[in-house]
Formats: sequence, C-alpha cells, structure tokens
Amino acid sequence: METPALTDRTVLVTGGLGFVGSHLVDALAPENDVRVLDNCSTGDRAYLHDEATLIEGDIRESADLRRATEGVDLIFHQAAVVSVERSVDAPYETNRTNLEASLELLERAREEDARIVVASSAAVYGHPSELPVEETTPTEPTSPYGVQKLALDQYTRLYHDLYGLETVALRYFNIYGPRQQGPYSGVISTFLEQARAGEPITIEGDGEQTRDFVHVEDVVRANVLAATTDHVGEAFNVGTGDRTSIEELAEVTREATDSSSPITHQEPRPGDIRHSGADISKARRLLGFEPRMGLETGLEKLVARQRQSGGESVSTIEPDNEGKRETEGETLS
Repeated sequence: METPALTDRTVLVTGGLGFVGSHLVDALAPENDVRVLDNCSTGDRAYLHDEATLIEGDIRESADLRRATEGVDLIFHQAAVVSVERSVDAPYETNRTNLEASLELLERAREEDARIVVASSAAVYGHPSELPVEETTPTEPTSPYGVQKLALDQYTRLYHDLYGLETVALRYFNIYGPRQQGPYSGVISTFLEQARAGEPITIEGDGEQTRDFVHVEDVVRANVLAATTDHVGEAFNVGTGDRTSIEELAEVTREATDSSSPITHQEPRPGDIRHSGADISKARRLLGFEPRMGLETGLEKLVARQRQSGGESVSTIEPDNEGKRETEGETLS
C-alpha cells in the first residue's frame, strides 16, 4: 500500500527542529504550509527546511501555542522532555511540558478543529507482560515520563470520544536514525562510535536481551498515514514487529563499519528489561503501515551518512525500559 499524499494543508509540527520532527518537516514542507514550533533549546536550526516557517516559542506558553496553531488543519505533536532520568529527578517540571502543555495543545486543536497526531511511547507498557506487545497489553509505566506519556495517550483518545476531535496516538518503539541530539545516547549510537573508533563494542549484560529498532523514515510514514486514516481515536504501535538481540546488533554494527572491534560484555544495568518488541498488526491492518527499512540497510545508510558528513550525530530513541540512559524523542518544549 502506498503512503497517501499529504498536500495543501496548513501543518504545525511541535519540536520540529528535533529528531523525528525535523524529518517529518522535510517530508511535508514541499507540498504543505508547514510551521515549526520549537524553543530551540536542543533542536538544531540547521535542520529547518527552507520552505518551513519557524515559530520560536515554548509549548508551555499559551500565547505561543495560540500563535502557532491559529488556522492550522493538522498538528503533529513531537515536542517533549524525553529524559527518563530528568523525569525521575523533576516529575512536576517535566509534567508541565509532557502533559499539561500537551493537554492545552489538544484544546487548541479542538478550537481549530484540527486533526492531531501525538507521539506516544512504548514507555506506556513499562516492563511488558507479554510479547510481542499489543496495544491491549497492560500499561504499567515505570517512570514519571512513562506515566506522562500514558496520560497524554489516553487524553488523545478521549478527546475523540468526547468531542469528536480527529486524534491518533503513535506508540514509538526504539527509533534510530540521523539527527538525534542531546546528552543521552542510545545503544546504536554507542556501538557505532565504539566501532568507528576501533574500541571494544561493549554490551551491558549477556546480549540476549532484544529490542525492536525502527528507522526514522518508517516513523515519518506512520505519522503521514495517521494524518490521513479514517481510523481516528486510536493508538497504534510503531515498530517493525521484529526483535533484534543486542549481541546481533553489535555484530551487524561491526560489519556495517568494517570494524575489527572486539565485542565485550560487562555487568547489566539495573532495571534493564529482558525483551521488548511491537506487535504492529493493528497498524498494518488499519493504517496500512509496513516498515520498509531493515536494520542492516538502515545501519549501512547511517554509516555512509556519517562518513559523508564527517561524523554527524546518530542515535536511538529508546522507550522507558532500560534504566537511566534512554531517550524517546526530541528534548524540546
């Protein structure tokens, strides 16, 4: 199934200078009137598409939200404080961005009668009780960040049920790709840096733990499909449906970089879940979503891009399932 064309819309992307947001803007700006709302604290102005309009502002400020949303047809909400560690240290502060400001954005969408596609997270599942993880799997988040994402996820669907607003929540699994910013490093970024430097590729634990790595290009297509689907008021997992062990990831990384780095092991991190993987059958059935970028191809493209750019930042957005070192989106508000 081809991804439906999204054209001639007035679109707002919050966090549009960040990882997923900037790729989404790139896909939409040529055929739509795209606005980016970003406070420029962690995003990169260099990622702003030439045909997009930047509104420098904060989603916690009502005036900025109103200015950015006035007259929009469609909103992609990517902005969030995504550090699990920061949410543990400052739950009230992060709640202001991740939930309170997001709830006000839902209100603005209702006032403008604009469809809104919200970035949720596999963090809502916590330590999953079953595999693969379905949308009906019990939601038991293990951090304030996960709780905030779950509350927003539920509000997003409730706004459709109560007010008829066209909403979709997308529960991202482990996204990887270029442009990830910030102090938190995902496992793919770490492995690539170690392999390129000829250092040991270090696995925490025995390497048999598994994750579902999905390329940012597939995540962008999932967002476009969510923006055009008739199946609103729903939440969908966004992953590949395939689980890759960390040991296998290390080996694929070594091959992609032509590295001779040895693969070594150290003590596992406390709280690290054993396995995570998305069941994407609902997204396949109702959205027509089919991931296209395999992990080996995705890593090869990243390595080629790094070599071409002289070491551009590459990382993984990881749900709240691996202790203190994960990120799930762009740290933008």
